[in-house]
Amino acid sequence: MDQRAQLERLARRSIDVIVRGQAPSGAYLASPNFPVYRYSWFRDGAFIADAMSHAGEIASAEAFFAWCAGVLEARGERIEALIERRRGGAAIETNEFLHARYTIDGRETGEEWTDFQLDGYGAWLWALDKHRRRYGRSIEPFVAGAALSAAYVAAFGDHPSYDWWEENPDHRHTSTLAAIHAGLRAAAGWPELSADLRSTASHGAVELAELVRADASRLGRLPKWLAGDAVDASLIAVATPFAMLPAHDPLMVATIEAIEEQLVHDGGVHRYASDTYYGGGEWLLLAALLGWHYAAVGRTEEAWAQLEWVAAHATPDGELPEQVDDHLLAPRRQAGWLERWGPVATPLLWSHAMYLTLAVELGVVGPRVEPVTETLATPVIGAPVRPAP
Repeated sequence: MDQRAQLERLARRSIDVIVRGQAPSGAYLASPNFPVYRYSWFRDGAFIADAMSHAGEIASAEAFFAWCAGVLEARGERIEALIERRRGGAAIETNEFLHARYTIDGRETGEEWTDFQLDGYGAWLWALDKHRRRYGRSIEPFVAGAALSAAYVAAFGDHPSYDWWEENPDHRHTSTLAAIHAGLRAAAGWPELSADLRSTASHGAVELAELVRADASRLGRLPKWLAGDAVDASLIAVATPFAMLPAHDPLMVATIEAIEEQLVHDGGVHRYASDTYYGGGEWLLLAALLGWHYAAVGRTEEAWAQLEWVAAHATPDGELPEQVDDHLLAPRRQAGWLERWGPVATPLLWSHAMYLTLAVELGVVGPRVEPVTETLATPVIGAPVRPAP
C-alpha cells in the first residue's frame, strides 16, 4: 500500500473511531479506554464535531450539537442566575460555574475535577457556525442552548479559568479567549438570536480581540496567558481555526516561530516547555493543529509532513494516542503517571479529529455528505446517531 493510501486509510479509520466513541445521546467520549476521560467535554467535542462535519459526517456533528444544547437548556435557570449575579457584582465560587465535562446523558460527573473551563462554551458555538456555513443549515433547533451559551461566555469571558490543559485557574488564557471570541463572533451573526444578544456578542468579541492584541504588543507575540510570557502550543488556535488574529498577522507569525523554536521536535509538538504530564511527551492533536495552520498559510509541504508524522504514531490497529514519548521533556516523571493512571489514553478522539481535519484540508479524503433533512436535528439528549460501520 502506498503512503497516500495509508494516510487515507487512517482518515477513514479515524471516522470509525469517532463514531464508535459517540454515545447515542450525541456526546463524544474523550477516550473510551481511559477511565477519567470517559466523559464528554465541550472543548474536545467541538473540535471532534467540526472534524466530522468537515468530513461530511453530518448526523454525527449534529447529534453532538443537540447534546450541547440539551445540557445548556437543562441548566438555563442556573446560567441566568449566574449572569445576574455577575451583573450585580456578587462573588461566585469556582464550583458554582458550569462544568467542562459531563456524563454521556448530560449529568455532572460527581467527581472532583478542574471543571471551570470557559473555552468549550465558545468553541461549540464556533463549530456550530462552521457547520451552518458549510452546509447552509439553520441553527433554529439549537437556538435556546446557543443563546444561553453565548450569554454565558459574554458575561464571564474575561474571567480567569482553567486552560486547555486544565491547569492555571488564576489566569486569563489566550487560547481560551480566542475560543470565546470565535463563539461570540459566530453568535453575533445569527438572526435567530435576539438583537440585544447579538449586539452583546459582537461587542464582547471586539473587546476580547482588542484585549489580546494589546497584551501581545508587550512581547511582539502572544503569551500563554495575559501579562505572562510563556509559550503554549494551544496558541496556534488563535489564528487556526479561531481567527481571532489573521494567520499572517505579525503577532501570529512571531508566535508560531516561538512555538517552532521551543516546542517542536521533528514534527512532534509539546504543550509547553515545563510540561511533566506523562513525562511531557509530544501531542498528536497539536502536531495536526500545527499542520492545519501550515496548510492555511500555504506551507503545504510542511503540512503534509505533520500529517505523516501523526500517521506514523498510530498503533497497528489504527488508533491515535494522546501523546507519544519519543522526546520527553521530563522523563523521570513518566513512571509516576503510568503507575497512577496506566498507559496514555488511546484512542483519543481529539487526536483522531485533528488528524481527520488535516487530512480533509489536504485532500487526502473528501467529505462524504449524507442525505439530511431540511432542518438540523432536534436537540434532545438521547437522539440516535448513525451506528458504527
